[in-house]
Amino acid sequence: MIEEYEEFSESQSKILNRYVTSTTSNVFVLRNLPEVIKGALFSRYSRSSLGLRSLLLKEFILNEETAFSSIAGAQSQEEEQGLEDQVVAIKKAQNFYDRILDGYGDDSIGELGGAHLAIENISMIAAKVIEDSRVGGSPLEKSTRYIYFDQKMDGEYLFYREPILMTSAYRDIYVNTCNMLFDTYSQLIPPLTEFMEKKFPKEHDVSKVAYTAALRAKVLDCLRGLLPASALTNMGFFGNGRFFEGLIQRLNAHSLAEMQDVGRKAYQELSKVVPSFVRRAEISHKYQRSYSQFHEQMQGEIKLLSQRYASDLNCMQNPGIRLLSYDADAPSKVAAALLFASSNVGLHELQEYCKSLSQEDLGRVLEAASTFRENRRHKSPRALEHATFTFEIVADFGIYRDLHRHRMLTQERQLLSCDFGFFIPSEIKDSELEKTYVTAMEQAKTVYDTIAGELPEEAQYVVPMAYNIHWYFHVTLRELQWICELRSSPAGHPAYRYVAQEMAKQVSQVFPCFERFFKFVDFDGYELGRLGQEIRIVEKMQTRGSLHE
Repeated sequence: MIEEYEEFSESQSKILNRYVTSTTSNVFVLRNLPEVIKGALFSRYSRSSLGLRSLLLKEFILNEETAFSSIAGAQSQEEEQGLEDQVVAIKKAQNFYDRILDGYGDDSIGELGGAHLAIENISMIAAKVIEDSRVGGSPLEKSTRYIYFDQKMDGEYLFYREPILMTSAYRDIYVNTCNMLFDTYSQLIPPLTEFMEKKFPKEHDVSKVAYTAALRAKVLDCLRGLLPASALTNMGFFGNGRFFEGLIQRLNAHSLAEMQDVGRKAYQELSKVVPSFVRRAEISHKYQRSYSQFHEQMQGEIKLLSQRYASDLNCMQNPGIRLLSYDADAPSKVAAALLFASSNVGLHELQEYCKSLSQEDLGRVLEAASTFRENRRHKSPRALEHATFTFEIVADFGIYRDLHRHRMLTQERQLLSCDFGFFIPSEIKDSELEKTYVTAMEQAKTVYDTIAGELPEEAQYVVPMAYNIHWYFHVTLRELQWICELRSSPAGHPAYRYVAQEMAKQVSQVFPCFERFFKFVDFDGYELGRLGQEIRIVEKMQTRGSLHE
């Protein structure tokens, strides 16, 4: 198993020790950094192949342009004593907060303090499990669109060596299949790049930098489906103490060894910075033991009941999006909620009254919340949350991975599998590259089927991202508006753009009066969709450069 791949010299470690809790573990916390530096660091992190510590050292600490010393403050001459004093201060603060927590039992106190946590060299599966913790944390993850994932360390591709698989009879076929998928991914990059260059030649008025970035994004968007779910990624998190406590408790109770390992390390590192907020997630704490027991018993019972009641039912097999449920009174409920704050009458009375309105009058109320919006960043009133919808989706894991980042909704997925077919990018269909792509997918399915019979959860690690996954969204109109308008933008991946467009269409078909709330959904198609965004980035950089000359 690959855990650490960064090595630092003694002098580098001495510098970094001031700003990170560990220079050797793949899980660590930032410290002694102002918010402006942490925010910029995590933003840069999502588009860099470097680990966070190398990035901090190379592009911030040693980069004169960042004015790091001025912002972060000069390093103390008595640094070791300073760190010791910091530990003492933390312990003093811990005693204080512990007394409050024990005395009042107010969990919300944990929301008053936070930390930046970096989690490196974890699988795509682990990243999704971590991001399932929705409230109180803000994640950024390494992008498959901007970073090549075919790097090697000590001659090995970077994928998670799941310990149960690595000690089982499936070890060799697991490792060989993951290597095959990475090999195929790497081998297809040059010919697909050449193919794309011929299909979408650079126009004379487009900068080389913008064109190259858009072309790379297009190529990597097409090939990301070859990456196995075991592919290692990096994440940066800012979260409050309450969020981290809940996250660690869930990781500790998870059935996969990787999650338990991340939970243990996260507790260890966060305890150095916000110990009072995560103390109840310590593995032997009574709250953790109680939660683990509850989780294990509940999951076991649900699994038995699912096998008893749901095993013979039909399921949605083909890729697609379907709207399952909605409230027929949603328009009148939204209209009533819009009127409520400006009135002095009851919500129930308003709802009943709005049911009696003509379509024209009802539309007038709804239009008041829509007509003045000039772009998607103009957020609609919370009244739109009175309309809810449930969508069932079968689409590839890459799409799920992108849309899963929207956390202000209810969503649940089934285990990754090779049971629902896989996605073939239109760009390689009917080309000589298609056969290589399909062969790799079929080989992966054979190995998955072999492993899944005995180890269905561990078998997920060998599933390529192009294979379809089954999940659902239960979402309010307000959040759906944000998802559909954001994810349909030209710069987005074409596959999730389709999902966003389709959800907006299906709601508008059921409720034509809600179509006005999707006014910034982009229903057009784009061949080199990222190009416009890359051009704007280059123009901004050039403008900033001219201002500094």
